This record gives sequence, C-alpha cells and structure tokens, in this order.
Amino acid sequence: MGSSRTPISRGLQAALVLAGTLTLALPARAMVPYVYLPTSEELTGSAMGIGRTAAQLLQFDQPREAAKLAALAVRLNPQDERLWSVLAEAQLRNEQLDQASFSLARAKDLNPEKAGLWFAEAAIALRAERPEEAIPLIDRGLALDPDNHAAYFDLGNARIMQDELPMALKSFEKATALKKDFWEALNNQALVLYEMGNRDEAIRRWRRVLKIEVNAEPMLALAAALYQQGKSTSSEILTLAQDALASDPNYVLAPHQEEQLWGYRIRQATAKLLAEPELAASVERAQANATWKKRR
Repeated sequence: MGSSRTPISRGLQAALVLAGTLTLALPARAMVPYVYLPTSEELTGSAMGIGRTAAQLLQFDQPREAAKLAALAVRLNPQDERLWSVLAEAQLRNEQLDQASFSLARAKDLNPEKAGLWFAEAAIALRAERPEEAIPLIDRGLALDPDNHAAYFDLGNARIMQDELPMALKSFEKATALKKDFWEALNNQALVLYEMGNRDEAIRRWRRVLKIEVNAEPMLALAAALYQQGKSTSSEILTLAQDALASDPNYVLAPHQEEQLWGYRIRQATAKLLAEPELAASVERAQANATWKKRR
C-alpha cells in the first residue's frame, strides 16, 4: 500500500495559531505523494505466492478464478515457467485451447528440457483432436522422461485416434508395465482388443480392471461384451449395466462413449444391451441425469 505526507489541515492550523503555538502564517504546501515500489525480489516472491494459490484453486476445480490469478502471477514474474504452466492448465480447463498453447510455448521457451511441458502441449493437441501434432510432442517428452507411464497412455490414445490399433495396444501395455495398477491403461487395452476382434482377451482384461478399480466405464463395457458374447441378459450383465449407469449416467450417451474413445464395435454392443427391456428403467434414469456436453 502507498502512503503520503498529509499537510496540516486549515482547521488544525487555525487552532494552533489561536493557542499561541504558531506565531507566523505557514506557507501552503502541495501534497507530495509517496508511493512504495516493491523490489524485483518482492515481486518474484509475490508471484510465486499467487501462483501457488492459483494451483490450489485448480485442485478445488475453480479454473476461472485460477486463470485470473495465474495471469497476474506471470505479469509479476514472466520468467518462471512454472507460473506459465499453471496458467496453461487453468486455460486448458476453461477450454481456452489457443491461449493454453501460447502459455505452454512461453514455458517451453524458458525451460525446453522440462518433459512435462512437452506432454502438456501434447494433451492440448489431443483435446483438439489433432493426434498428428500430439505424437511428436509426446516423443520429444519421452526422450527426456522415458519412464513416464501417463505419456504412454496419451500416446496410445493418439494412436486410437489415428486408427492405429496395434500401436495403441503396444503403448497402453507399456504404460501398465511402468505402473502395474494403471487401470485406465488396462481398460483401454481391452477397448482396443475388442475392436481388433479379440473379445475373449478384452473380457479378461476388463475383469482385471474391476479388481483394481470399480468404475462405470469398464463395468458397462464388460456388460456389453458379455451380452454380445452370449446374446442374453444374465444377472451379472444386468447388475454391471445398472451399476454403471447409476454411477455415471453419461455412459448412456453414445457421443460420450465415442469421446472416451470407444470403438464402433463396443458402442454397437452397448446400444443393443441398453435396448433390453430389463434395463429400460435404468436407461431412462441415466438419460434424465446425464450431464455430458460436447467439448467446443
């Protein structure tokens, strides 16, 4: 905060004269403001504090507020790639893909040897459905951080977008080799295997997923695969499907399934399963509760 020299007010000056304290009239003075200018070190420290607050807001899923603070942080200290990274993450969550790309480019200029920045830029390209741009970015990041399981997962997703299923499977398997309980990568292995026609192995891997994580996506996919395999609705299939739709109603929507990189075959199997009369009530509730909207 700034401070200023405050001239003696006329009222107080008159009172002092009357009291005999002043014997001569005082000359008038213009007010001379004093503004405190923080040092560069203080600005840097303030920027880091603001950046940490922005990162905490992201953890609490408040990207709009986080973006405002992160933007202020980079104005105070534009030479710290960490602050640009926080800003990019906030912009990405706000669906501001172009701005996020710019922020990451600034961060990479400051620290091109930080693998996470390459992976983050690849994630933006994937969000924009540009796998041909994402893959070389991931490869560059892996050259710096070759044991990054999440990067292999993203690489697998990029390969699915390119319909390179064997290469996608290889990437997902590399991800689970690096992190044994990486259920998302194991789930995507099953998705790829199902599209490649290896349905029995896909079912086995979905069952493995559910031993690690009880999640709506593998539950519904497994239910659909079992239904397609047996052409009937067993109690296991119905329970899996009902629990999946109750847990995440968005999976009742084919566009959401497609956004999650479900292939044509598993989407078709799911559509047939959800058309069963025994699931009508669950499907109706899920359709009423679904909140998914297509990304811009």
